Amino acid sequence: MQMTIPTRKEVIKDLKKQGGLVAAVLPIHYSRALLRAFAIYPVEVWGPPKIDASLGGAHLQPYVCSIVHNALSFLKMGGLNIADLILIPHTCDSLQGLTSVLIDLIKPEQTIIPLYLPRGQREEDVTFLADELRSLYTRLSDLTGKHPTNEDLLAAIKREEMSDLLLAKLYKNRQQMALSNLGFYRLVRSREYLPAEHFSNLAEKNLQTAAKKPPKGIPIILSGILPEPMEVLNIIDEMNGQVVADDLACCGRRLYEPGVSPEPFRRMAERIIYAPPDPTRGNSIEERVKYLTTMAQSNGARGVIFYEVKFCEPELFDLPNLRAALKEQGLASIIIEVDINNSLPRQVATRIGAFLEMLEN
Repeated sequence: MQMTIPTRKEVIKDLKKQGGLVAAVLPIHYSRALLRAFAIYPVEVWGPPKIDASLGGAHLQPYVCSIVHNALSFLKMGGLNIADLILIPHTCDSLQGLTSVLIDLIKPEQTIIPLYLPRGQREEDVTFLADELRSLYTRLSDLTGKHPTNEDLLAAIKREEMSDLLLAKLYKNRQQMALSNLGFYRLVRSREYLPAEHFSNLAEKNLQTAAKKPPKGIPIILSGILPEPMEVLNIIDEMNGQVVADDLACCGRRLYEPGVSPEPFRRMAERIIYAPPDPTRGNSIEERVKYLTTMAQSNGARGVIFYEVKFCEPELFDLPNLRAALKEQGLASIIIEVDINNSLPRQVATRIGAFLEMLEN
């Protein structure tokens, strides 16, 4: 039985009551440990879904994805007023554009901090990101007046690494856990806003309930940015599907391995640079094909549902070649495009059902 998971609002209220600072963090990759070393708690903003996105329309083109439109609209309606700063990784052109809009035009009360990510896994990419994190350290020092030591940073890093190891263990034990698709991803996605120690406690309690049980449903991989609206997970359940692994930006692509360097900034950079393949970090299609086919073989998945946010260029650009290569490897796939503001049309359920039926036969 799944444990009760607090909401973002409940967590933020509790953190504020304790005198903590809150950073609203946009997708995707950043160092939680660096923020926590300054007693700043990251709370991620993936949209949020199902709000009035028109407030951002005055500043953004209509073909910008709904994650970015919603983030700007949410800010303009006061949804981020409780945050003390806003951290925006340079994940894509749309998020970089949002950073410029906020710094140059809207100028909210919160400090806006961009984080630039390299597009590769070379030694110079690790060095670049380590230097970026050092620059972020300086910004946070100026903002808070605090100067965490290397020991403070390493302690924060190890706390996050432990939490991520437990996240990986949840994935490993996925098919032994008595959780629906929706229940499992509510648990996994609580990593987006729960402090590491709280998530670790929640993960350990859920892992204690895991027990051997026969796999149920048609095993598939879910890929894309995020599973919103999350009712898609109920649809997969209803259609006798089982998400046995994922390649989601908000989840599986952030199964960060522990770093190896004793130097804290390099160690934080290593964790991001050597994360699973991600088109927003410049990984090749060949790398993604190898990763997805290995994932399918390891978990018995029969196909991939690419569940994509409309106008997400990093994702959609890869798909024709990626799907063709997966087909050559015997792995079928389907694309579902969504706007996170909208409820899922019934035709989505029909398409998913037809895809799962094809996999079963």
